[in-house]
Amino acid sequence: MPDLFSPYKLKDVTLRNRTVMSPMTMYNSVDGKLDDYHVSYLGARAAGGFALIFGEQMAITPDGRTTTSCAGIWNDDQIEGHARVCRIVERMGAVPAIQLGHTGRKGSEVPPHKATNDEGTWKQLPPEHPDGWTCVAPSAIPYGGGGHIYPVEQLTREKIKDIHKSYADAARRALDAGYKWLEMHYAHGYLGASFFSPLANQRTDEYGGSVENRARFHLEALDAVRAVWPEKYPLTMRLGSDDLNPKGTQFEDSIIAIRMMKEHGLDFADLSLGFNTDEMINPPLNEVGFMIERTNRVRREVGIPVGTSWNLGVPQNADRVIREELIDLVFLGRPALANPHWPIWAARELGHEDPFHLAPPDWAWWLRNFRGHGPSIGLPAAPVAERRVA
Repeated sequence: MPDLFSPYKLKDVTLRNRTVMSPMTMYNSVDGKLDDYHVSYLGARAAGGFALIFGEQMAITPDGRTTTSCAGIWNDDQIEGHARVCRIVERMGAVPAIQLGHTGRKGSEVPPHKATNDEGTWKQLPPEHPDGWTCVAPSAIPYGGGGHIYPVEQLTREKIKDIHKSYADAARRALDAGYKWLEMHYAHGYLGASFFSPLANQRTDEYGGSVENRARFHLEALDAVRAVWPEKYPLTMRLGSDDLNPKGTQFEDSIIAIRMMKEHGLDFADLSLGFNTDEMINPPLNEVGFMIERTNRVRREVGIPVGTSWNLGVPQNADRVIREELIDLVFLGRPALANPHWPIWAARELGHEDPFHLAPPDWAWWLRNFRGHGPSIGLPAAPVAERRVA
């Protein structure tokens, strides 16, 4: 029976455990490049025991960013920053992963920690602003929520093909940089998610209407990336599987789409919500592990490995969903920000016989051989009743 600290192998890549640092936009790039900030921030999480390390959604084009402070991989000048991140992540014992995406109609924003609109939500900049641009989408329908009110451009067939080429070009650069795991971002209201949702996609051509047509953008993007991404490395996807709105993406449609994606070379499905509208019905965002049931259905019905995030930061909860074989990998976002050594802490909390095996060998030596008052090292032992050997 697996547990949170069991190795996991997919294709030719072996992860040291089942913990993944989720992609999180950090608004800390200049000209889309990764620099010392990203080396330090991501290297620390690799040293802290995470097995698979994502930075953030890497834009495949300049207008695919959320803000002008967001990272990307749309030109060769950006490769070296990514290579530095890959080197430090691997040196610390983890696997470097990249998420490729395009924000679509949720771009041209002010970084949310810097400014909001009168509603207290994220603020979109007008196209004429020096840091703004005209966003693109499957249909000329602005997102609407969070101040996203400016007109968007409906993508032509030719521009869709250009975006698919940009995906492939970005994947080639990712390979050159040293990444060994690639995820396509089709969730959270960004371009891939909006193509799949009837709320955003009201096209009448081959990219709109039926589930098969609404998934065409995704399948063609997968095909383009699969042509340049080696078979030995995982090609994965984060899908906005449900809009929680009767007029939007339905989970049953997502099962159909993921089954098609598997036929096009998809190796792993990372499930999240669509977020194509703010008008969600009874959103369960505060519930522990609320994506587990949906994600497990995909695992059972499609026969593909799966992972998810959302409120799994309590070690006992993360460990349980792996032990019960509900999902294959646990994705952790905010817990990774709050505690760069979350896996080491979780191993201690769960009573693992050697929690410090997750640290680099030199650090582990010091932590195993401390003298004096044990809790003073900063990781107090869990209550005996909660311990169990993994």
